[in-house]
Amino acid sequence: MPAPLTLPRLSWGDPASARHALLVHGLGSSAALMWRLGDALASAGWHATAIDLRGHGDAPRALDYTLAAYGADLAATLPDAGGTWDAVIGHSLGGASSILAAASVHEWTKKLVLIDPAIVLEGRDAKAIRRSQQRAFDDNRLEVIREEHPHWHPQDIELKADAVHRTSRWAVEQTSAQNQSWDVRAEAARLTVPTHVIGADPAIFSLFTGETAAEIVEGNPRITMSVVEGAGHSVHRDRPDESIRHLLEALS
Repeated sequence: MPAPLTLPRLSWGDPASARHALLVHGLGSSAALMWRLGDALASAGWHATAIDLRGHGDAPRALDYTLAAYGADLAATLPDAGGTWDAVIGHSLGGASSILAAASVHEWTKKLVLIDPAIVLEGRDAKAIRRSQQRAFDDNRLEVIREEHPHWHPQDIELKADAVHRTSRWAVEQTSAQNQSWDVRAEAARLTVPTHVIGADPAIFSLFTGETAAEIVEGNPRITMSVVEGAGHSVHRDRPDESIRHLLEALS
């Protein structure tokens, strides 16, 4: 695997907690945007840690933005006291990267929760993600984000603007350019830990749906799935209360 980077961290909850979770954001996002999940986990007695992925937020910049590089960074990211994560929760790109880390280092985490993971990204979905990122970087004003996502919490709107401001546009563009074959189905099939997918509503927009999703779930008995109705790809921002309920049920 590529040489890993050391990723900056934010945390919620008591560091002395017996349960430690890692939160991994998606493309063009940041550790801070996982705040709703981190806060909920802390209230449930967990210590939650979120990281900025390479090229994002305060993380180091690099030349390599392959999925393998993102996965290597995560595999090298451990709880502060070392050992194994009790759970890793990854959204979109963070979900794909977490799959790579868990498939390569079996003791990295005891459980995976994937929020509308980008396990396969091609065709129309790949174009939609590129267009969404381009819009975000072309016009990052709060009022534009608020108009596109009027139901988001005010802090999500503020933090989305901040995330785009502090993320390398080149890194985001290279993440698409360097992963023309974006497909971690083989690694998903090799997962040995309980894995739950919290899917977005296909009627809104979902990356994990249809025949591909069914094949992935059926191909590994450790993978289960639920869907948050009315939520688009940013499930935890579109329907936070429902997303948290699905998350806590998956972790119980």
